[in-house]
Amino acid sequence: MADFSAKNIRNVALIGHGGEGKTTLAEAILFNAKAIDRQGTTQDGNTVMDFDSEEIAKKISISMALANCYYECEFGSAKFNILDTPGFFDFEGEMRLALSAADGAVVVSGLGGSVSVGTEKALDYCIKNNIPAILFLNGTDKENADYIGTMHALKEKYTTKIAPMQIPIMQNEKMIGYVNVLNGKAFMFGDTTTQVPIPDEYKDEYDELKLKLVESAAESDEEMMEKYFAGETFTTEEIIYGVKKGVLQGSCIPVIAGSAVCNKGVYNLMNEMVSLLPSPADAKPAVAFDKNGDAVEIACDEKAPAAVKIFKTIADPFVGRLSLFKVLAGCVKTGMTLRNVNKDSDEKISALYFVKGKKQDAVDCACAGDIGAIAKLQNTSTGDTLCDASRLVTVPQVELPKPVLTMAVYAAKKGDEDKVFSGLYRLQDEDVSFTVTKNAETGEMLVNGVGETQLELICKKLKNKFGVEAVLKEPRIAYRETIKKAVDAEGKHKKQSGGAGQYGHCKIKFSPYPEGDFLFVDSVVGGAVPRQFIPAVEKGLVEAMQHGVLAGYPAVNIRAELYDGSYHEVDSKEIAFKIAASLAYKDGCSKANPTILEPIYALKISVPDAFMGDILGDMNKRRGRILGVENVDGRQIISAEAPLSEIMKYATDLRSMTQGRGSYELEFVRYEEVPPQQIPKIIEDAKKWENKD
Repeated sequence: MADFSAKNIRNVALIGHGGEGKTTLAEAILFNAKAIDRQGTTQDGNTVMDFDSEEIAKKISISMALANCYYECEFGSAKFNILDTPGFFDFEGEMRLALSAADGAVVVSGLGGSVSVGTEKALDYCIKNNIPAILFLNGTDKENADYIGTMHALKEKYTTKIAPMQIPIMQNEKMIGYVNVLNGKAFMFGDTTTQVPIPDEYKDEYDELKLKLVESAAESDEEMMEKYFAGETFTTEEIIYGVKKGVLQGSCIPVIAGSAVCNKGVYNLMNEMVSLLPSPADAKPAVAFDKNGDAVEIACDEKAPAAVKIFKTIADPFVGRLSLFKVLAGCVKTGMTLRNVNKDSDEKISALYFVKGKKQDAVDCACAGDIGAIAKLQNTSTGDTLCDASRLVTVPQVELPKPVLTMAVYAAKKGDEDKVFSGLYRLQDEDVSFTVTKNAETGEMLVNGVGETQLELICKKLKNKFGVEAVLKEPRIAYRETIKKAVDAEGKHKKQSGGAGQYGHCKIKFSPYPEGDFLFVDSVVGGAVPRQFIPAVEKGLVEAMQHGVLAGYPAVNIRAELYDGSYHEVDSKEIAFKIAASLAYKDGCSKANPTILEPIYALKISVPDAFMGDILGDMNKRRGRILGVENVDGRQIISAEAPLSEIMKYATDLRSMTQGRGSYELEFVRYEEVPPQQIPKIIEDAKKWENKD
């Protein structure tokens, strides 16, 4: 196995819409590089990247996967670290984690004649975060493949950034070959790809695209721009240099077409990955923070102190816990000890691997720019930074999509609760985009994720990996209860059963208290209630307020003024006054026009202009309030407030309404009174839950 320095490594993430062929493309790349003997398919469930049982069953990628290979071409030799990512929207976090380790991306798109949602989101993410990208238009072998329409749609949306690197040679609406705009060579597909002269009918188009490519290359470099205006001719090497610089700057997105499943055009793509995508040495230095909190740049230098970023954790059934890493600087060797800056603990590097899907090849060393896996780290999780003790730095965490869908999770079999929750916490190591929390009020265990598919697959993984079954249910809403008018109430507890008795008597005025949850006021005069029993009255009220008089939800915003009562010199005790206070609470709040309060959440909804009318209309149906609309980077940001009960599955609904182009964040803001017509159903549901318990 050859040793590759940083300048010969290409860390490439395959991203884009689900079902467009990213995993198939990864398979073709590995096959062409002779890393595998045969090209598997997702339909047969035998690809290198989709090895999880759920991925094989569903024929889609669920988790990021890594594979490496070595490739030689006219532009040099390179080690590819290929990061295959899921395209389904619920797993966007996997794409972001992969891009945090990659130095460039290949956006895989279909040829449907338009820009798919996944392609749009992937390209927008790369442009926004300055990630160099190549666009691979996959599926030239398919019926109704529309190369011309797709290119037109891409140019309309991304204008001058789109740089076609080839002209498709078409026959009966099928791509049977291509003209490489860079080097002026034409190739025809067949059992093997063969070079042919440029067909006469494509020469004018070739000249036009070559001129545009030269312009694009010149725009990225001042010296080349001067040469261009002077009318000088560029060599192929100079054009490649200029285009590569444009790719690195984000001003140029090269476009290549082919068929991954037929392995046509893939060699061309691999050549462009070597010539146009940056190596770790070319890429911008990683930004980190030193122990003083100051920002520092980490250059990709093998001789520098070691710095490693953990970007993914995998639970491997044979090796155990695998931590995928990228070496930012220095070299990592087996046997060395690194400092986990996030956990303030040391980690010994006991085993290093280069990964190929579910297989691992043991190695002794990984140097700056490379990607691999470390086995059995004790205290390290996704997002942590490992460093040489001589230079401690922390790499910022990747910003992941915020969980917006919450479901309650129960064990399917009684007694398996601990196994379910233990399994969920272990799965969080692999997928950091979901969280597990406990609602202290309802007692439910909640799993919070990006979408329904993600949460359903988490439950399936629980069964496959840990042999325990979980059930997802819509969670209970933590309502509150309160009162709307002031009343006087009386509570008397008298018990005589031989020997010492119990006696407590208090008179309390209850009234609304919007300034806070509870206020207790002592207005007793003349010793009607002895001083030593007044704390017992307050304690009795606090305990009683845990259960409202309508549906049993906690009561809030109540002022309780103890103004009178009576006692018995022998039988009065603390417990008696606690019980008397609770009786007064039930009596008073029942007469004080009780009502139910519901949680209100603030939403920030981001959608393209075309969907704004639908979103506003839908939000009104959900008893929502629109607070404002703002245009940010060509998208409408709608600020709204809505009751939690109306937006429990808004993640799914918004995706449906906007064809996957909408996103939102939500945050709790306050409680508000429920409309009167909603109260009977809430009470009825609460009784059902009580009977279940």
